[in-house]
Amino acid sequence: MSQLARFGNRRGLFQAYAKEPGVAIKDAAKNTAGLAELVPALTAVSVRAALVVRSFVGKGDVHRKRDGSPVTEADLAAEAAIRDGLARATPGLPLVSEEQAEGEAPHVLGRTYALVDPLDGTREFIAGSDEYAINIAIMIDGRPALGIVTAPALGLIWRGIVGRGAERIGFTADGQLANPQPIHGRKPTPHDLVAVTSRSHLDPKTKAYLDALPVARMVACGSAVKFGRIAEGSADVYARLSPVRDWDAAAGHALVEAAGGSMRTPDGQPLRYGTAERIIPNFIAFADAADERGAPVR
Repeated sequence: MSQLARFGNRRGLFQAYAKEPGVAIKDAAKNTAGLAELVPALTAVSVRAALVVRSFVGKGDVHRKRDGSPVTEADLAAEAAIRDGLARATPGLPLVSEEQAEGEAPHVLGRTYALVDPLDGTREFIAGSDEYAINIAIMIDGRPALGIVTAPALGLIWRGIVGRGAERIGFTADGQLANPQPIHGRKPTPHDLVAVTSRSHLDPKTKAYLDALPVARMVACGSAVKFGRIAEGSADVYARLSPVRDWDAAAGHALVEAAGGSMRTPDGQPLRYGTAERIIPNFIAFADAADERGAPVR
């Protein structure tokens, strides 16, 4: 059995990887049901990248990108592993990724493509925290349709397809998957909201917004792990009223919506991906799509 097959052989909510990859991609572009065919292989890609990242814990040099943000050997090695895995699992599918964006990414607005952050939470990784993640999203017509968020140090994967559901899976140090568990965002209680907040980027505007909500507890958390906590029902709201890049948000966005939540701009508009700068100015994610506390921020 190939390494990809071994890492992705738990079916869970999604079908076995039966079709040829190219056929599944064509189906996905027409109907998100076709994405279910890709979930095991994409999960395998994420686990392989997670094992690569783990191998760099406490090792390697830290460099600075043009914008001043850090990049490590783990970022680059994980991106290479994901690029290789996607080339096999989804041949011909365009890829936009964080480290690739240092050069020139393909123009993909309005097309089906993969959007990847090979190591979300690089600062947490450097600091020795467990709260870093690998984000893989499939975008269809400018919207995240599938999202996989993998936390290498926690041994957890959250994955979902919008309109088909979401689940959480544990995995071992050698990449063996546990049985998938279906997950769903929880219904909020009126005066007992739990908010997940950025450990590194809690800005004053976001804090002011959360202070105006009936938040009983704020939990600081790094990287896209916050989206996993929303999707699994551990938290109710994640607000980010300062800019992030497309690859920071897309996988988590799909995951939250797959688990029954919502993610929009503060004034209730859909997020816009694929701009020239690949920047999402702000967003608010709620575990329950029916929750109307995502009122416009003034």
